[in-house]
Amino acid sequence: MDISRYSLEDLLLAAIKSEVEAEEVYLRLSERVKNPFLRGRLEFLADEEKKHKKFLEKVFKETFPAKNIVLPRASNVPLPSVRLHGETGAMRDVIVILEDAMKAEKAAHEFYDHLKTRFRDEKVRTALHYLALMELDHYRILRMERDEIGEVENVMEDMGYINLDGVY
Repeated sequence: MDISRYSLEDLLLAAIKSEVEAEEVYLRLSERVKNPFLRGRLEFLADEEKKHKKFLEKVFKETFPAKNIVLPRASNVPLPSVRLHGETGAMRDVIVILEDAMKAEKAAHEFYDHLKTRFRDEKVRTALHYLALMELDHYRILRMERDEIGEVENVMEDMGYINLDGVY
């Protein structure tokens, strides 16, 4: 991911915005699903995104002390976003959302890994590296949940209990 053409201010604002949006998606999805384990994982991920946002806001304030944080409506920095599909907790909808979230977490890993090179402060660089690693952990959590839903869906469908519109 080449982020060299973007200003550091734009990159930080995009990162904050991305964390806010991810937190919102995970919270809204957690309200839809019936599986308490998945709900707990999604709430955990939402809380993680909130912590990331706070860290990035701190970095922004330290880097640009004279500026206020004003998030853009749409960012020009190419970070994937996650949209909620459908209005239910149908398994197929949840799987699609988790797959979108996996792509976003992987892109966030790459983004933070590159963003760290824009800072001289070793503490910030180390923290951004750690943040990048956390995004990979989020990817793994989402992949595990997606795979588990797929397995449950296949078993339930094979047994004749649900169809692809069954609620998870």
